Amino acid sequence: MNLTEIYLIALTIIFALPWIVWRVLRTDYWAPLVVVQIVGGILLGPGVLGAVFPDYYAFVFRPDVIIALNGVAWWAVMLFVWIAGIELDLSQAWKHRGETGLTAGLALGMPLLAGTAAAAVILQFPGWRGAQGEYWQALLGIGMACAVTALPILVLLMEKLGILREAIGQRILRYASLDDIAIWGVLALILLDWERIGRQAMFLVGFALAAMAVRWLMARLSENDRWPVGLIWLALCGLAGDWSGLHYMVGAFLAGVVLDAKWFGHDAMDRFRSVVLLTVMPVFFLSTGLRTQWEGGGLAVFGVAALLLAAAVGGKLIGVHIAGRILGWSRTEASLIGWLLQTKALIMIIFANILLDKQVITPTTFTALLLMAVGSTMLTTPLATPLLKKLGDRVRAEA
Repeated sequence: MNLTEIYLIALTIIFALPWIVWRVLRTDYWAPLVVVQIVGGILLGPGVLGAVFPDYYAFVFRPDVIIALNGVAWWAVMLFVWIAGIELDLSQAWKHRGETGLTAGLALGMPLLAGTAAAAVILQFPGWRGAQGEYWQALLGIGMACAVTALPILVLLMEKLGILREAIGQRILRYASLDDIAIWGVLALILLDWERIGRQAMFLVGFALAAMAVRWLMARLSENDRWPVGLIWLALCGLAGDWSGLHYMVGAFLAGVVLDAKWFGHDAMDRFRSVVLLTVMPVFFLSTGLRTQWEGGGLAVFGVAALLLAAAVGGKLIGVHIAGRILGWSRTEASLIGWLLQTKALIMIIFANILLDKQVITPTTFTALLLMAVGSTMLTTPLATPLLKKLGDRVRAEA
């Protein structure tokens, strides 16, 4: 068989298997399709499929097929991160800056502290810090991975719960939006390369000037023209971000942050996000699965994943409950907000991918973080649903 035929076999497997499992087993309550696709990527990787059927795996996922798939995966994740940046609405966060700043700060700070403490234990042992990563980079990177909130997945989950457009949903989005900005800021700090500091300074200055020009242009274009111009802007920012030594995904996120969702239309953005998730993101999930590695840590990978999950969930809930005590929320309301904000999935996986690319962490650490992200996301809906029912209509109507 030629390369094209094998590539199409790989695509068929990537798209068919997770969808069939999700539809036949009706996993949506515990594991949305996105989570099933992530788990599918892990199972299709070398640690599971490659170990059970090595000849079959070597035939389908051979190096030239992987190279072709990686090209799709890079563009897929750039599109997804770009959308996440566009959807950030910091004007509402500023309007309610006292409450939002307090809640977002505690919701980020407590799991960051807990995750950093867990990382300090993990990094005492060999095999968890990457070859190019300083101790502080690995410590802060793992800690921040525990603090991440997956804003795009949070939107999907709240949409399923019917609270996305309600007052409680908009409040939670404000908290997550501030944390999202902080997460990317910390990532930029971790990736700061003193040998390339000149390039990175040039990138930031050049980006600021170019962003003003792009905003001026976007405001004067028709909605149909904004999409192709936005994609050109995305590709250029990704290129500049990678050239500077930060990462092409940092450039992609910044490309979205400086654009306004109203220029594209919220309904159009929702449809575009759905199309990206359906058509190209499963390829990214597979490429993520190909990075998993079990040999280095063995069963310790699961123990580390459990420790990180406890730090991530426990830290987030403690932080939100402290904010709730200060702001006068009920325990049930604080628990609902905490469980929704602790969802990880894609953004944490993207975050961990960047750390792995830069060799700040090892493939074994990446695997543990990936398992933590899957567990975190699967806990969200089952634990948030009864809390939402208990609160009833009262919290939905409150600003």
